[in-house]
Amino acid sequence: MKKNRVGFGGAIALVLSLLGATPSQAAEQVTLRFGPFEQTVKISEIETYAKTGELSPNLQLFGVFLTPEVRKGLNAKLAIDPKTSGAVVGKLLQSPAGQQLMTNVQSAAPGLTPELLQAGVSLAAQQIGGLNAIGVAKAIPTQTITIDLSQAVALGSKINLSYWKSQALGTLLEKSLVVEGSPVNFNSAIDPTAPGPIAYSKLSYILADRARNDRPLPVDVFLSSKPSPQTPTVVISPGFEASRNFLGYLGQHLASHGINVIVVEHPTVIPMFRLTSVDLEKLLPAQELLDRPKDLQFVMNELGQESMLKGKLNLNQVVIAGHSMGGYDALALAGGELNFDELRQFCNRSRMISRSPADWLQCSGKTIKERILNLRDNRVVGVIALNPVAGRIFGSSGLSQVKTPVLMLTSTDDGLTPTFDQQLQPFMQLPQPKYLLTAIAATHLSVSDRLNVGQTLVKERTGQEMEPLRAAVRGTTLAFVKQFTAEAQTYRPYLTPAYVQSRSTPEIPLRLSSDLPPSITRLLNMAGMF
Repeated sequence: MKKNRVGFGGAIALVLSLLGATPSQAAEQVTLRFGPFEQTVKISEIETYAKTGELSPNLQLFGVFLTPEVRKGLNAKLAIDPKTSGAVVGKLLQSPAGQQLMTNVQSAAPGLTPELLQAGVSLAAQQIGGLNAIGVAKAIPTQTITIDLSQAVALGSKINLSYWKSQALGTLLEKSLVVEGSPVNFNSAIDPTAPGPIAYSKLSYILADRARNDRPLPVDVFLSSKPSPQTPTVVISPGFEASRNFLGYLGQHLASHGINVIVVEHPTVIPMFRLTSVDLEKLLPAQELLDRPKDLQFVMNELGQESMLKGKLNLNQVVIAGHSMGGYDALALAGGELNFDELRQFCNRSRMISRSPADWLQCSGKTIKERILNLRDNRVVGVIALNPVAGRIFGSSGLSQVKTPVLMLTSTDDGLTPTFDQQLQPFMQLPQPKYLLTAIAATHLSVSDRLNVGQTLVKERTGQEMEPLRAAVRGTTLAFVKQFTAEAQTYRPYLTPAYVQSRSTPEIPLRLSSDLPPSITRLLNMAGMF
């Protein structure tokens, strides 16, 4: 599995990569400053070090900083198509996160103005052969570049590399997945985003698994009054510490279209007031990675024996719909192979500060003794994974073992489960049939019931402007579940790229694809972005 280590190497590479200009005004030297120590070196000396690892006499003073990680950062390339680089860089820098990054870079490279930085990024991205720190540094329109190493190290500690990878990919995804020409006219008798005509009732239970210390599991059942016996039951699993109301609107929507839905609430495992002091690697007890999928199996078993529900729920065919950690639950029960050996390798080698929150949750499982584990439940016929936590625990090939169709949602501004590591790379492993719903500029919680979103750790977009995304999720989810029924062909048009694109707005462009284009897969296969 690829390592994502930022540290000093990633920071200095990032600083240098953001300093581009025209070759006619080339910088020839760099002044490295650390506290009272200062040394001016030729860029050619840094280039020799990057290629060979050899330190010139002028670089000896900073040898303690120039580790293999630094070399990796200096040599890494970002392959951006020069034809689309302007749009990619422009959108990235216009975002609030981009503006904050530029401010941080200025602290590490004093003397460079915001205008020079922004112009440099755009010019550097247009170079053929990819964005390379050394090549960019050569093009700086000033004779000497000054880098404050203490600030560069601090900058490295602030960067969530996976998030910035995802940010850079957002515009590429929007453009590369577009359906050319006018989208198909979907004005018809069916609107899959609207409530259906079928009445439903809601039953609530609190189940307890005696085999696991009476583990409490609150459950809501949305029982359709006219379900088809062949229609799979949908089981919804919310994310870490989320309530069963998180996707309540989705349960109601499906039930109104004749689909029975079970919504499970997993036990709270950490008091919220401890979030600021808890050991992040122990934020999720390791056993929860196994208990959460077992929760869904237990609920299915128990409700299958419930007298009021006997004969009403089709629990021989189940579609698991999960958000965040719930998406992990769904993929695990569909046959995704858990690879604890690769998980331990990642967690032991990566720095805590460079991990995303999704990585923290998965790294809690590094103490699990098993090497490989498969939790496949043969009742699962389909998976809807919304912003899933999936980038580490399945290793480099575990998701190739998934035995069902998958509909996956990724949001390009998701700072908790970043697109690049947690969805796009995992999506590449999945066998067909599979569908990727991409929401440009949406965040981790954008898909949630906006009336049931509590306090968040990062800035989220969950308001009315996210309704097009929630509508697209209602429509594509309904169409996906209907593919297992006699109505499959009727609903097939609503599981197409043209339909999803027709639901877009300028603020939230939406895309659907079954494969990623070569321009994206090349980026995903690279060792690093910076």
